[in-house]
Amino acid sequence: MKTGIYIHIPFCKSRCIYCGFYSSTLFGLQHDYAATLIKEMHLRRSEFNGLGSIDSPNSVDTIYIGGGTPSTLPLSDIQDILNSVSECFPGNPREVTIEVNPDDITPGFVGHLHSFGINRISMGIQTFDDSRLQFLHRRHTSSQAIDAVRIIKEAGIENISIDLMFGFPKQTLDEWAADVQTAISLSPTHISAYSLMYEEGTPLYRMMSEGKIAQIDDEASLSMYKYLMDTLETAGYEHYEISNFAKPGYRSVHNSSYWHNVPYLGIGASAHSYNISTRSWNIADIRQYIKAVNNGTLPSESETIDETTHYNDLVTTALRTSDGMDLDSISPALRQYALQCAGIHINNGLLKHADNHLKLTREGLFVSDMVMGDLIKI
Repeated sequence: MKTGIYIHIPFCKSRCIYCGFYSSTLFGLQHDYAATLIKEMHLRRSEFNGLGSIDSPNSVDTIYIGGGTPSTLPLSDIQDILNSVSECFPGNPREVTIEVNPDDITPGFVGHLHSFGINRISMGIQTFDDSRLQFLHRRHTSSQAIDAVRIIKEAGIENISIDLMFGFPKQTLDEWAADVQTAISLSPTHISAYSLMYEEGTPLYRMMSEGKIAQIDDEASLSMYKYLMDTLETAGYEHYEISNFAKPGYRSVHNSSYWHNVPYLGIGASAHSYNISTRSWNIADIRQYIKAVNNGTLPSESETIDETTHYNDLVTTALRTSDGMDLDSISPALRQYALQCAGIHINNGLLKHADNHLKLTREGLFVSDMVMGDLIKI
């Protein structure tokens, strides 16, 4: 059975104002944390092997080092972590990704990543507007981002994904178009684009609550998303997931596993794991994580995934993709339920039913949360 390994590196030199993910500025713990990741891998060897069977043993298909900012980790720790993945979990992964910040990119650094077997880089650019980068508290500049793409390509890593954001306060469609056109000019193999989210508990949310900034209206945000879709598709990118676009053959294999019910093992503080029947997550605290693993225990909680939960997960993941939700993967009763709920949206042109899959239409993408909510089984 093919599966993925996710490794969480929670360290950031500074926190962006929109970020709701678990991260830390405790850089003095980096080496101890990396050593603890390796110990967790050894503790979970049998769990990984148990995902497979005699006829179909488990095998690593993808590795994803995410964060946080993994590119702040010393190269020696990155190499040790990848060596331990090879030692603990059998397989010949076809995709090995690391997330980076543009200002961490140098020829020497990327050259080492390439020598470690990393063949895909995901870079958080967000925008090419320096004033908005400062607003977000990003550490890099637009010129650093552009240079970073060139450096990565020159080091021999062709598969480059960049993240963009739209929907900034007072942002115009022309300003967003400039970001998209700059991204296309760099010719990355993959582009992820997200509307700026105001998550409760973040500095961005507090700024909005205090009236210092205001969200752009829904019509403006929708216009930006439509422009993104039209422009990237014209430029040769496949719109294969609500927020993700790829050149032919360059879909994110690892992230696609999340959307298509493939098991994965999450290593590190706050990392999640999934094995079809259960979902588990590690404690979101670096110090407690290190202490527990060094004592030989896994600091995690878990839940059993029943048939209804599994169905609801498929609705909110597979339906996000251009492949859609495979109705053959659920029971006849749930298939009937899904089609019954989908009927009104099929008639309204928001969903289509083809080859026993339910798929969002182009118009359905704009109201995907509403459509998915109507298919959820309470």
